[in-house]
Amino acid sequence: MFSVLSNRTYRHLLSAQIVALLGTGLATVALGLLAWDLAGGDAGRVLGTALAIKMVAYVTLSPLAQALTSRIPRRRWLVACDLIRACVALALPFVTEIWQIYLLIFLLQAASAGFTPAFQATIPDVLTDEDDYTKALSLSRLAYDLESLVSPMLAAALLSVVSFDMLFAGTVIGFLASALLVVSVRLPTPGAETPRPFRDRLTLGVRIFLATPRLRGLLALNLCVAAAGSMVIVNTVVLVKGPMARGEHAVAIALAAFGAGSMLAALALPRLMQQIPDRAAMLTGAALLTLGAGVGPLADSYGALLGLWAVLGFGFSIAQLPAGRLLRRSAHAEDRPALFATQFALSHAAWLVCYPLAGWLGAGPGLDAAFVVLALLAAVGLGLAVRLWPGGAPADLPHSHDDLPPDHPHLQEHARQHAHPVIIDDLHPRWPG
Repeated sequence: MFSVLSNRTYRHLLSAQIVALLGTGLATVALGLLAWDLAGGDAGRVLGTALAIKMVAYVTLSPLAQALTSRIPRRRWLVACDLIRACVALALPFVTEIWQIYLLIFLLQAASAGFTPAFQATIPDVLTDEDDYTKALSLSRLAYDLESLVSPMLAAALLSVVSFDMLFAGTVIGFLASALLVVSVRLPTPGAETPRPFRDRLTLGVRIFLATPRLRGLLALNLCVAAAGSMVIVNTVVLVKGPMARGEHAVAIALAAFGAGSMLAALALPRLMQQIPDRAAMLTGAALLTLGAGVGPLADSYGALLGLWAVLGFGFSIAQLPAGRLLRRSAHAEDRPALFATQFALSHAAWLVCYPLAGWLGAGPGLDAAFVVLALLAAVGLGLAVRLWPGGAPADLPHSHDDLPPDHPHLQEHARQHAHPVIIDDLHPRWPG
C-alpha cells in the first residue's frame, strides 16, 4: 500500500490532505461542543441544521465551481480555496450566536465545495496505474480514519488544558499547511478539454452519472452511507452527554471508535479488492450500515455504543471507498473533474436530507425513532443499488455506431459492430443495451 509514497507529488498531496483533515477534525469536535454550549439539549438540532447548510453549499456550488474554474490552473485554485477556508476558520472562536455558526459554516464549506472535487480529480492524473490508484484510495480513506481516531484524541488532550474554542486554531493551521504543501509540487495538466458551452460543462457530470449503471448504483449507495453516517455525526454528542450522562472526553472517544472501525476497513481494502469485485464489497458495506442502524435502539450503554460505532465505521468505509475506482473508470481524464464534482454534489445531497432528519428526529420523537427511520432510508438505498447496478455485466459491451461515417477514426480502430469497455462521451452518449 505504501509504495505509492515514492511518488513525490502524491506524497505531498496526501500530506496536505492529512494536515487539513486533522484541523477539520478538531473543528468537528469543537463545533459540537459549541452547539451544546449555545443550545444545550437542542445541540443536535442546531448541529443538524448547520450541517444541512454545509450540504446546501456542497450540492449547489460544487458543479458550478467546477464549470466556472475548469480553465484555471488546479494548483492556483486549490491554494486559493485553502486560504479562504483558513480565514473563515479564524472567525469561528468568536461566535456568540447560533446564526453566526450557520453563516460561517456556509462560507467555509463553499470553499471546500471548490477544493475537494478538484483535489480528488487530480489524484488519478498523478497515479495513472489502477493498482497504484487503489492504494491511494486506501491511504486516503486511512487518512480520514486516522483523523477520526487521532483528532478526537488530540481534542480530548487539548480540552484538558484549553477551552474548546481554541481547537479552531488547529483548523486554521491545517488549512495553511495544506496550501503550502500544494504549492510545493507541480500538478499534471489533463488533456485539452473539448470546447463546450457553459451549460454543457455544468451538466456533463450528471449526464455521465445517469447514463452509467454502476454510477446510478453509487448514487443509491450514497443514500445508505448518509443515512447511517448522519446518526453518528449528528447525535453522538446527544447520546453520550444526554441519556448516557458522560463528559466531553467520552464524546471524543465515541467518535474515535467510529474512526477505528473505518480504519480497519481501509487497511483491509487493497487485499479485499483483489478477491472480490467492487460491487460486492460496496453492497456488503451498505448492508452492515443498514443492519447497524437498525439495531441502534438496543445500544443502551456506552460500551455497546462504542461497539456499534466501530461496526458502522467499518461498513461506512467499505461501502464508499471503491467509489473512486468507479469514477476513474467512467470518464476520460479531461471529464473527471466534472464527474468528481457531480459525485461530491450528489453524495452530499443525500447528507442534506439525512443530517437535519437525524437532528430533528433525535430532538423530537427521540433517538430510537431516529435510528429506525434512518435504518429504513439506508435499506431503501441498498435495495435501489442492487436494482440499478446489475451484477455480472461483461467489461466489453457489444454495440454499434450506425450514425458515424465509415472513415471515422473510431470505426477505423474498431469495426462498425464491436465491443469494448464503454465510457459515456460524445461517441457513446448512451449505455449499450
